[in-house]
Amino acid sequence: MSTATAGGAAASGPPAPPIPPSKKIRGTSATRLWVAGLFLLPALALLGALVVYPIGYSVYRSLFDASGNGFVGVDNYHEVFTDDRIRTALKNNVIWVVVAPSVATALGLVFAVLTERVRWGTAFKLVVFMPMAISMLASGIIFRLVYEQNPDRGVANAVWVGVHDTFSPPAPFPGAHPRDGSLLTESHGAFTTRAAVRAGTATVLPLVGAKPADMKGAKDAIPARDVAGKVTGTVWRDFTRGGGGTPGKIDQGEKALEGLTVEAVKDGRTVASATSAADGTFTLPAAADGALLRLPASDFAAPYGGVDWLGPSLVTPAIIGAYIWMWAGFAMVLIAAGLASVPRELLEAARVDGANEWQVFRRVTVPLLAPVLAVVMVTLMINVLKIFDLVYIIAPGASLDKANVLALQLYQSSFGTDVNQGVGSAIAVFLLVLVLPVMYVNLRRIRRERQR
Repeated sequence: MSTATAGGAAASGPPAPPIPPSKKIRGTSATRLWVAGLFLLPALALLGALVVYPIGYSVYRSLFDASGNGFVGVDNYHEVFTDDRIRTALKNNVIWVVVAPSVATALGLVFAVLTERVRWGTAFKLVVFMPMAISMLASGIIFRLVYEQNPDRGVANAVWVGVHDTFSPPAPFPGAHPRDGSLLTESHGAFTTRAAVRAGTATVLPLVGAKPADMKGAKDAIPARDVAGKVTGTVWRDFTRGGGGTPGKIDQGEKALEGLTVEAVKDGRTVASATSAADGTFTLPAAADGALLRLPASDFAAPYGGVDWLGPSLVTPAIIGAYIWMWAGFAMVLIAAGLASVPRELLEAARVDGANEWQVFRRVTVPLLAPVLAVVMVTLMINVLKIFDLVYIIAPGASLDKANVLALQLYQSSFGTDVNQGVGSAIAVFLLVLVLPVMYVNLRRIRRERQR
């Protein structure tokens, strides 16, 4: 039996040595790496084709001239910093990076804090965030109309003109003027009688050119009465519907011009003034005797046209305003999410210690929200470095050069009328260099948060 046992043991041979645990782990890790690599291969191929290759080719192409055949080294980069249009674009990009993210983040913070305690806060947040659902193209078209110069079409100028006219009323009859120079002469927009007027004798001041819209509700003009010791007269629209009538004479149905200022001028000095009544008549004191009557230019000045929002001086701030309108909601939502995680005990403790709401906001809320605010700021800074479509759509052709940004200049240099893809590639590489520090800061922040 022992022999059989020994023979069986000899037949089966000695037992195999156990596999070390380290080799098992290595084999398993290598297998997992191969499997992970196979699954990542399609994504890596797309990343290489859509990101790595374009970046590498842009760097390569930036070293050649417009034709792509002549090697020019860093000449294209030199042009980036010396060409006036590109320098304007760079200056505007600096303005964008400093102003747009800061204002959008500040507004988002204010909206998030103020709407936290109100019942309709959710509805307000929805309204503020809604522009994010609109494409940049649609937003650009909307704000191109908002900034329209004509107050009848542009909302911004309609509001601005309304506020201006509240404190500085417009001229009653812009564009009105004498029929000829027989009775009144023109000087710097004002109209003055040729002859001096006398007390006790009514005078006439006929005008034409008053717009029908300004004549709505106007009463019929009547001849002024002669008043002893006073200068009287009538200002009216010397026009009869359908033709006819006598020029310089008040005919039946001709309308009065109400609200015009009439000044008596002696030796270049105004000695008296009056305002025409609803029937067009006016009365000046005896001091006006022997004076010339003048209708000042303010009676006929063109209406205030508002602000040229898309002119060379304001086009960049106007477009930044459109961007903030879109992205303030994004900042508000992220900050509101961070605000929801702030411990309420800290806020209540600060209030119990005697801090007012402003001190709680400045010394407690903002420091606790600093990581969220950094996320919003960095995201918006990366976004504005690539801004293109809003500028291209909103800025009119006359102001496009003044509103130029690097991304738009990249497009114009690469595909515009004066094509130089060497310069365009140099701008693209320069934009990449500008974005890299911001991305590095963002990655460091993400790593620190993971370590916590």
